[in-house]
Amino acid sequence: MTALKVQGEMAAGAFDAAQVSRWRPTDFAGAAQLPVIGAADAVPIFPDLDLWDSWPLQHEDGRTVRHDGRQYWFFLSAPRLPDPAQRHDVARIRLASKGADGWRDHGDTLPDDLNPGTRQWAGSAVLLDDGETVLLLFTAAGRKGAPHSFEQRLCAVRGVLGNDGPGNWSAPEELVAADGWRYVLDRQESGGTPGFIKGFRDPAWLRDPATGKAHLLFTASAGWDDHAFNGIVGMATMEDGHWVLDDPLVEAVGVNNELERAHIVVQGGRYYLFWSTQRRTFDPAGMAGPNGLYAMVAESLAGPWCPVNGHGLVAGNPESEPTQGYSWWVTGEGEVWSFVDHWGLAGRSLDAQPELVRQQFGGTPAPVFRLRFDGDRIAIA
Repeated sequence: MTALKVQGEMAAGAFDAAQVSRWRPTDFAGAAQLPVIGAADAVPIFPDLDLWDSWPLQHEDGRTVRHDGRQYWFFLSAPRLPDPAQRHDVARIRLASKGADGWRDHGDTLPDDLNPGTRQWAGSAVLLDDGETVLLLFTAAGRKGAPHSFEQRLCAVRGVLGNDGPGNWSAPEELVAADGWRYVLDRQESGGTPGFIKGFRDPAWLRDPATGKAHLLFTASAGWDDHAFNGIVGMATMEDGHWVLDDPLVEAVGVNNELERAHIVVQGGRYYLFWSTQRRTFDPAGMAGPNGLYAMVAESLAGPWCPVNGHGLVAGNPESEPTQGYSWWVTGEGEVWSFVDHWGLAGRSLDAQPELVRQQFGGTPAPVFRLRFDGDRIAIA
């Protein structure tokens, strides 16, 4: 892993957007709905903190690391503020572990002097095959010492897996930058509405078993089309010790603005590309799906990618509780983790009853479920 090296050898004309796999759902008939989350599911594991996006320390082949009987999980975290929406402006990555005795809180993952932004957003973590070196990939939002902005940078630190989990982190490095023609480049984005911010975030590690090459998947926005809803899944590849931008894997131009937290799980020789999205980020002029976990499948990383289950939806929040959970992450074992969002509303409106904004926000891991993979279909096991 080396610091950012901008690649300029390709011209914009070498990219053919028509070759990027397209997600164009026409209906979501028959899609699975998740069980309703109840009060027992929304008890915080750490009472003083809101926790949301999460990811495990994983092996290079995607398996979840178990070290001295414990799994190590990274969460976005914030104090339990009066308005949970404010958590995004102060988010820090929290390290926790789970074993036979339950959860342990290991505190903020990175010290203040290793925080290159004003807050930290989601990423991934991998234990390299030497069994000792840990790479923590994350999004640096904003820039330390600068005015508040929605600038997003893909960053990483290198650490060591010790007796108390990963730590001893190196200085952060920016990995790769948007090029402005395949990927929207907006270094100074100073404003934004949740769901409509243009993306370059959420780095997710992948070691392709077919080639042995290391890749990053990330949430991005199409640089070749200025449609208001132009979400894509981007990719970078490690070449000669540095990360090089590749063409996007999937585009949803005219469909959805955010294909968040994209990551790949390889099962049965097939590549399953997962992401999360919300009803509000679908183009209102087209088909809108629920807040849910979505996926496409391919025979190789090169694609073409086809929607699983015919439409791409793996599992959505129930119609009776459309915002109860979000930010789904599929482990190499096929387990699905997420967090409890605004649950138990029973048709009530947050606008009409603002006290529910804090009262009904879970901010803790949601019940875990498993997936069953069957070719181009995925079901809840």
